[in-house]
Amino acid sequence: MNEMNKRSVSIIAVAIILATGVIGAALILTNGIVKVKASKTNVVVTGSAKQQISSDLIVWTGSFNAQSANLQDAYTKLEAGRDKVSAYLTGNGIAKDDFVFSAITTTVNYAMNEYGNYTNEIDNYALSQTVTISSGEIDKITEISRNATELLNQDVAFESDPPQYFYTKLADLKVAMLAEATKDARKRAEMIVENAGNKLGDLKYADMGVMQITPLYSNEVDDYGINDTSSLEKEITAVVHCQFEIAK
Repeated sequence: MNEMNKRSVSIIAVAIILATGVIGAALILTNGIVKVKASKTNVVVTGSAKQQISSDLIVWTGSFNAQSANLQDAYTKLEAGRDKVSAYLTGNGIAKDDFVFSAITTTVNYAMNEYGNYTNEIDNYALSQTVTISSGEIDKITEISRNATELLNQDVAFESDPPQYFYTKLADLKVAMLAEATKDARKRAEMIVENAGNKLGDLKYADMGVMQITPLYSNEVDDYGINDTSSLEKEITAVVHCQFEIAK
């Protein structure tokens, strides 16, 4: 065999070896891909449920104060104001057992000198007190909260806070909504898996997300959850995160 023929044979042998190596590598790579796909036997989804609720409890607080250079006089004025507040509430159909007066808060205000610095001389005593109503009579207490500043006409320094609205059956509602959110998660998982040509298996893991209680038509969301108390009508959103098996 001449030199040229030997060189041709060598080239052919190298080509065969390289081709065999490429095919083998391709087979290994293909098998590797199959194994990776086979290991993905779970699907993770998030389910949610929404429901509108109407508050069934209102909590309202108002405050009033009095001040005088003499502590006893300040207390006498505050006591007179408390009597007027009590009469105003009972006159609007609120039973005495349904409102509560807080303890009296006393603040000592000191006089300032000509340089704008506080001195040790007492200028006056400022006393304040709050009254709180918790009731299921939403409309009545809401109306009182809006009109209570009429006490200013009776020489009572009265301030009305915005009422807070609550839903007292929230614990039971949360349980039902979490069940609905879990059903929603399963539907989502079934859609994903069946579109991929597989079947959904058992639920492996689930955890509850935070509840969002917001005013109606609000898009507000918070990582720690929202508990709106400013609105009478609200919307509650429950979220669950679920992991399902993909059936073989």
